[in-house]
Amino acid sequence: MKPTLFLLAAGMGSRYGGLKQLDGLGPNGETIMDYSIYDAIQAGFGKIVWVIRKDFEEQFRTQILSKYEGKVQCELCFQALDALPAGFSVPEGRQKPWGTNHAVLMGKDIIREPFCVINCDDFYNRDAFMVMGKFLSELPEGAKNQYAMVGFRVGNTLSENGTVARGICSKDADGNLTTVVERTEIVRCAEDGSQAGAADQPVRYKDEEGRWVAVGDNTPVSMNVWGFTPDYFDYSEAYFKEFLSDPKNMENLKAEFFIPLMVNKLINDKTATVKVLDTTSKWFGVTYAADRQDTVDRIQRLVDEGVYPNKLF
Repeated sequence: MKPTLFLLAAGMGSRYGGLKQLDGLGPNGETIMDYSIYDAIQAGFGKIVWVIRKDFEEQFRTQILSKYEGKVQCELCFQALDALPAGFSVPEGRQKPWGTNHAVLMGKDIIREPFCVINCDDFYNRDAFMVMGKFLSELPEGAKNQYAMVGFRVGNTLSENGTVARGICSKDADGNLTTVVERTEIVRCAEDGSQAGAADQPVRYKDEEGRWVAVGDNTPVSMNVWGFTPDYFDYSEAYFKEFLSDPKNMENLKAEFFIPLMVNKLINDKTATVKVLDTTSKWFGVTYAADRQDTVDRIQRLVDEGVYPNKLF
């Protein structure tokens, strides 16, 4: 069974023209999302599913979904603030969505095969989809509790225009994920944080005490490329009820049910394993406004090298 690509797109709205997810960066106005979908098809994915807001459906179908018709099977599901288990209601004053793993839960009724979850606005490069597609397609029929994460090499995920936030990963002797620690400031710099001559400096992150800690260029980091089987939905549904039952999560109007929160629980409970898949892919994206032209130039180089056709769809 071919795996499914599941794109988290609920952050798009009616004013999507100004959002970086839909910024035309390719030679014919292609978005980063277009390249992800093209790469996934090349890697053997058989279906594309987006999770979006319901009030964006008509516009999404007309201006986005239509370009993929006839190329690959496409489906939509919808994230809403009040999409909660029976017995729970939205706290008064809450406007913020419930987070990435709540968005994943919205696919429960339409995804029945192994699937890969990604962001819409990160350029992951084809090898990331190849390694994940291979892992998911080789799982035995009915496999459970065997998940994966593409571990990008941190040196391949930096911006020349400032620090980036990444999940620094640790793994065991079998290559399975043990922890993901979010580090919000990662950059090439000296021990004191100076970025003078940064190209010759190691990659460092700032720890809780404000110290700059060096890590190797090949240290795996999470870029939100996860591979799951449908049993993940059941675990997520059960844990989301626990999340909502915790008074502090209901009182905090910005509390979110994130994918790493669910993954860490399953690892710590020894319910599931998460294989860290190495990739040579070089991530890029538009973290800073100054990154945009570099992203356009990188895509053009890939087109010039024949990695992508001049027009994708």
